[in-house]
Amino acid sequence: MTAQQRIARLAGLVPAGSARAARAPFVLLIVLLLGTGLLALLLLNASLNKGSFQLTRLEKETEELTDQQQSLQQEVDGYSAPDRLEERARRMGLVPGGNPVFLRPDGTVRGVPDSAPGPRSADADTGQVTR
Repeated sequence: MTAQQRIARLAGLVPAGSARAARAPFVLLIVLLLGTGLLALLLLNASLNKGSFQLTRLEKETEELTDQQQSLQQEVDGYSAPDRLEERARRMGLVPGGNPVFLRPDGTVRGVPDSAPGPRSADADTGQVTR
């Protein structure tokens, strides 16, 4: 085989069109992939921002509810303070009990029963409690 025949055979393997025409689909594919990637990043960023705003709103709501819970707990603690309980009991007509008396299993009484003291009234001028 001569050199001209080899060149002719090799020339048949090379495409006859321009090199740009063969690169066009590849370049279009790369541009399409880059565009899709950028669009995906944009959507991901928007989604993260939405989640961030939601998180901020929920943190603020949690803080407000914690403050409300603490306020309600203080109110409950105020109602359950011993002096407040005694005051409310007296307004309802309750009186403090005396010494406790216990019943034994055989029916006998242990301790000396006392009658409850009468209700006390507060003196309007001095605020002193009298019997």
